[in-house]
Amino acid sequence: MKALYLGHAAVLLQTGERNILIDPFINENPSCPIKVQDLPKIHYILVTHGHGDHLGDTVEIAKRDSSTVITNFELSSLISRHGISTHPMHIGGRYTFEFGSVKLTPALHGSSISEGDTPVYAGNPCGFLIEIHDKKIYHAGDTGLTKDMELLRRENIDLAFLPIGGNFVMDLWDAVEAVKMIYPEIVVPIHYNTWEVIKSDPTIFQKEVEKLGLKCRALKPGESIEL
Repeated sequence: MKALYLGHAAVLLQTGERNILIDPFINENPSCPIKVQDLPKIHYILVTHGHGDHLGDTVEIAKRDSSTVITNFELSSLISRHGISTHPMHIGGRYTFEFGSVKLTPALHGSSISEGDTPVYAGNPCGFLIEIHDKKIYHAGDTGLTKDMELLRRENIDLAFLPIGGNFVMDLWDAVEAVKMIYPEIVVPIHYNTWEVIKSDPTIFQKEVEKLGLKCRALKPGESIEL
C-alpha cells in the first residue's frame, strides 16, 4: 500500500485494488502538485469536516468517479443533495468496507460549509483510524491536542498524519506530545505552510519525534511512503 501526500491535509491511499482519498483539497490548494483531472479513479473519499480546505473537491470527484463519501452524518446529509453516494458515520463508530475498516475518532475543531455568506453547521469534526491489509493509518484531521489520543496507543498505529501548523490546529510542540501518546511507527506532519498563518518547521518536529526513537517523514507534496 502507498500513501501519497498531496499537500495541506490531502492524502491518497492506494491499495492496489482501491484508491481512498482523504480531505481532497486539490484544485485550490496552493501546495498540491496536481489537479483533480490528474487523479486516478477514486473509489472512496474520507472527509474529516466541512471546511473548504478539507471538503475541497469532494463533490466534483465523487460525481466523476461515482465515489462513496465517508464522513459524519450531518455533512453526509448536506453533500448528498448533489446526487453523490455517502456513507454517514459518527465518532466512535467503526464500519468494514471492501478495502478495510474505518473508525471515526474525536477531533477538537469546528465544522461548517458556506452557503453564500452564511456558515452552515456540518456535524462534528473527526479523525480517521483506517485499517487496510493489517496496516493501521491514523489521519487526525484538524484538531488540538486531546487526552483522547492516549486511547490510540493500543491500536499499534503504523502511520500517523498529524497537523503541526498551529493557529487552527495544534502546533508542532503539541503534536510532539500527541506522538508521545499515540506512539505510531511512522509520523508524517500535515496542515502546515500552506499559508503564512500556519507556518511551521517540519525539521524541528522531525528531530523531536526522532528523539523519542520513532520515525518521522516530512513528506513534500507529491511524495509518498510505502507500507
